[in-house]
Parts: sequence; structure tokens; C-alpha cells
Amino acid sequence: MRLPIPLLILISLLGSCVAAPSAPPVPPTPVPVVVPAAPPPAPVPVANRSDWRDWPLTPGDWVYRQDARGSIALFGRPGADAEVTLRCDRQAGTLYLSRRGAATAASSMTIRTTSTVRALAVRPTGGTPPYLAIALAVRDPIIDAIGFSRGRFVIEQPGLPTLVVPAWAEILRVAEDCRG
Repeated sequence: MRLPIPLLILISLLGSCVAAPSAPPVPPTPVPVVVPAAPPPAPVPVANRSDWRDWPLTPGDWVYRQDARGSIALFGRPGADAEVTLRCDRQAGTLYLSRRGAATAASSMTIRTTSTVRALAVRPTGGTPPYLAIALAVRDPIIDAIGFSRGRFVIEQPGLPTLVVPAWAEILRVAEDCRG
């Protein structure tokens, strides 16, 4: 069967009417959605935690030093004044436990360890920055209680922040320097 030429031309023209394939559509650029970050959780006040052994440690590290008077262990952040010190004064045969801060009236410092809770009268050291100190006999049981407390001990004093201090070897090292 033969098709007439005009019909062939018409069929070929119809076949060429197909649209050329187009490129796939470009997806729209996603607009970033800014979601405000949730504020960090507020620290739980120490008083609201039931067990002091769960309280977060006060930031810092212990450092041990020897000098002409004996030895000293200092606790605090590097480059800042110590928060807590334990000094062996060999000549006086006394250990001095002190913390940074000032008191306006007669005050006591409460030491809390795994095995002991004890309140001790403090006196200002008269230095700058101000410290409050306790004089202890070299064999006072509170020193061993601090040194052997499970991981930490607490220093509480009215009007000053509670310190949760790690119980590291430097504490007993200073005590042994005075006892030896």
C-alpha cells in the first residue's frame, strides 16, 4: 500500500511537533530555618540536691609546693588565687586549712567528709586577697577524714559559696610533711 505524498508529509510534520525534552526542574534552594537554641539548663542549687556526694566539684586542681616554712597544697583554677590551701608550718608544728573569702563577724567553717562533719572556728589571715583559716594539730583526725574522703569533701561557710573539693593526694602529702 502506497500512501499519497501529502499524507506522508503530514505524518512527518506531526512527528516533528513533539517538544524537545526539557531539563529537569531545578529544585528551589532550601531556606535555612533558624531555630533558637534552647538555653542551657540552669544549674541546680547545691541546697536542692539531696546528697552532697552528688554535688558538682568546684572547678580547679591541687598543686603541691615546698618552701622555707614547710609545704603547701593549693586548690583552685590555674592562674587564679587558690580557693583552698593546706599549709604545713613545720616550725609551729601546725597545719593551716584556709579558704578564700572574708567574714564580717566571728564565723565557723563546716568541713563535710565521707566519715565526718565538723564545724571549726575560723579567723581572718589579714592578707590580700582575704582568706579565712583554721589552725589544726598535725594529727587532727579531720585531716585524715579529708584525705580519705571518697572523692570529695565540702567546705561550707555562711556568706560564702560552698566549695566541693576533690580529695587528692596533695592533702595527705602536706600532712605527712608536718608529721614526719
